Amino acid sequence: MYPGLHAATAPDRPAIVMGGTGETITYAQLDERANRLSHLFRSLGLQPGDHVAMCVENNPRVLELAWGAHYAGLIYTFASTRLTAEELAYIVDDCDARVFIASAYTAEQAGAITAATPKVEARFVLDGDLAGFERYEDAVAAQPATALEDRLAGTDMLYSSGTTGKPKGVATALASAPLDAATSVTVLAMGLLGFDDHIRYLSPAPMYHAAPLRFSMSAHQAGGTVVVMERFDPEQALALIEQYKITHSQWVPTMFIRLLKLPQAVRDRYDVSSMEMIVHAAAPCPIPAKEQIIAWFGPIVHEYYAGTEGNGFVYCTSEDWLAHPGTVGRSILGPMHICDDEGEEVPTGVPGTIYFESASQFVYHNDPEKTAETRHPQGWSTLGDVGRVDEDGFLYLTDRQAYMIITGGVNVYPQEAENILAMHPAVADAAVFGVPDDDFGEAVKAVVQPVDPAAAGPELAAELIAHCREHLADVKCPRTIDFRDELPRHPTGKLYKRLLKDEYWEASGRSI
Repeated sequence: MYPGLHAATAPDRPAIVMGGTGETITYAQLDERANRLSHLFRSLGLQPGDHVAMCVENNPRVLELAWGAHYAGLIYTFASTRLTAEELAYIVDDCDARVFIASAYTAEQAGAITAATPKVEARFVLDGDLAGFERYEDAVAAQPATALEDRLAGTDMLYSSGTTGKPKGVATALASAPLDAATSVTVLAMGLLGFDDHIRYLSPAPMYHAAPLRFSMSAHQAGGTVVVMERFDPEQALALIEQYKITHSQWVPTMFIRLLKLPQAVRDRYDVSSMEMIVHAAAPCPIPAKEQIIAWFGPIVHEYYAGTEGNGFVYCTSEDWLAHPGTVGRSILGPMHICDDEGEEVPTGVPGTIYFESASQFVYHNDPEKTAETRHPQGWSTLGDVGRVDEDGFLYLTDRQAYMIITGGVNVYPQEAENILAMHPAVADAAVFGVPDDDFGEAVKAVVQPVDPAAAGPELAAELIAHCREHLADVKCPRTIDFRDELPRHPTGKLYKRLLKDEYWEASGRSI
């Protein structure tokens, strides 16, 4: 259940194919490269349980980095390539990374964080040169291709934003499992989704997200081939399905919508009959969009609701969904509880906070207070989302945790942008929230109370958006800004953001 086992039995089988270039890495090559990287980590003094961080785009070596850290028993954090230097420095420092690996693509941010990441002992760069960084290719080439002795499996620690605005590392206990042990995602993928050594898996999303990374590594544990898209393009995705006879893939609803917006002639141009399984998650899918995807690809569409935290897993097939339109499925990893604000379970059909009763536990790295907020007195845990359950046990999401925005499958918490806007000299008050968007599900909107009401207008809006983008990844920044003379606040200072948000959602006829 790791590339080395498949390298021994099928060394020439493709493990990775890059969608844009066709570059292919066999299982023998992937295993050799991961071995060399694991030796590099060990030569630097890293032992099982130590942390490393990477900030690289979807390139031919991204999964090599993951497997090299996994072989070495390390805890590995992939950071978004869209982060500013300020945001990247926070994650690299917060995760206690002893080694940091970047690429030429992320060189600008990576080169700017050295002073702010003093815990990092060694820095490497792919595909180029960067001051203060060693060349990755030279460093790994100097290492042996043999396996480390007494290997234990590593694990990822990916970052999930919190309501305070600062991202939080989702840490699970490092179980000191043998390298050939299947991960929990692999167990689910093999048991529910048909992962085996014959699959050809298309990964259309950035590997720094939990699902693309974990599903791709699960495909490797099963012995399949992973076709990696450098970036998502709907027509290219269809072309790759036809070219490589893709059998399995994982998507977010925004990708479905972009596929459906292709002209019918383009959609009809490609043979997608090889597809055996499509799985989607990350955000609620509009009912009409999912109906059309099922009609197009057949009843092979699976959906799940889960989080980076891994504390629960809700799942449904196409047949389940067609019988219960809008559901995200039923819990399959243990009981699920819907509770009111006092922690009491509510009747069937009544919305409440979703808690999972699960043996899988997580903590937020360096944040015991945030971890405690996720726990029910009974020991159950929550992602903070709100939903209801019908009489058949199917879950429907009805709200979001603390106004979290899901735009294009990416979780965005508005507090970060609100904090940036509030510090601008022209802003008296600001609220940020999600508004309906046909392409992305939600778009980030800001409503601003300017210091000078006469300054309100397009020029100030453009200035404030540019100001946000100096400090935050563009996905977290408002796409549009409206102005108000005053925002609705309680005398205690609490912002009634719901009043603002409801104005924008009311016309859409939906609340999520």
